[in-house]
Amino acid sequence: MLSLKNISKYHKAGSLKTTILNNINLDVDAGEFVSIMGPSGSGKSSLLNIIGMLDEPSEGYQYFLNEPVHQLKEKQRSALYKKNIGFVFQAYHLIDELNVYENIETPLLYQDVKAAERKALVADMLDRFQIVGKKDLFPSQLSGGQQQLVGIARALIVTPKLLLADEPTGNLNSKQGDEIMELFSKLNKEGMTIIQVTHSEKNAAYGSRIINLLDGTIESSKNI
Repeated sequence: MLSLKNISKYHKAGSLKTTILNNINLDVDAGEFVSIMGPSGSGKSSLLNIIGMLDEPSEGYQYFLNEPVHQLKEKQRSALYKKNIGFVFQAYHLIDELNVYENIETPLLYQDVKAAERKALVADMLDRFQIVGKKDLFPSQLSGGQQQLVGIARALIVTPKLLLADEPTGNLNSKQGDEIMELFSKLNKEGMTIIQVTHSEKNAAYGSRIINLLDGTIESSKNI
């Protein structure tokens, strides 16, 4: 499904070069559930952003669904991302001006889903995450945990081929967190490919492979 070849990411300021990712090689097959772990500053979120085409590497080659991402124009990359990838952000990234219902609905608008179908899909998500009573509220009126649930609902509404999750349970209580990981596990068994960044060994164990990053390089990769 996805292949990264010699991917590096660095920032230059004058003669100073700060390396974030260094020569990453990674292949992920369709149907895998990969957990990426590592200390803060090891490059986990940067790697996830590159996989999700939200950021570009400084060097290297990237393929997704046999498309050479490194050769695509921004518009082509955006279309590939919107059609196939769902992203759960650590910092929610909800749209402040839209209410809960509208935030969850947004990805469907990019895909030209008809109004009646959009309504049914959003209703299903509101019900699944038990946030029906919050549908008219705006992000600023929600707790961190509620915002995270909205973010997860928004990522899943298009049934993406690939789900990327950056600390998906970081703002949830333990019961909510367990429920979300069980949901991810169920979706993975149904065929969805998932890559999550997590500090939690318990959450990482839901995956089929754990990759450990250290100082921008892959220190280890093991199947579980």
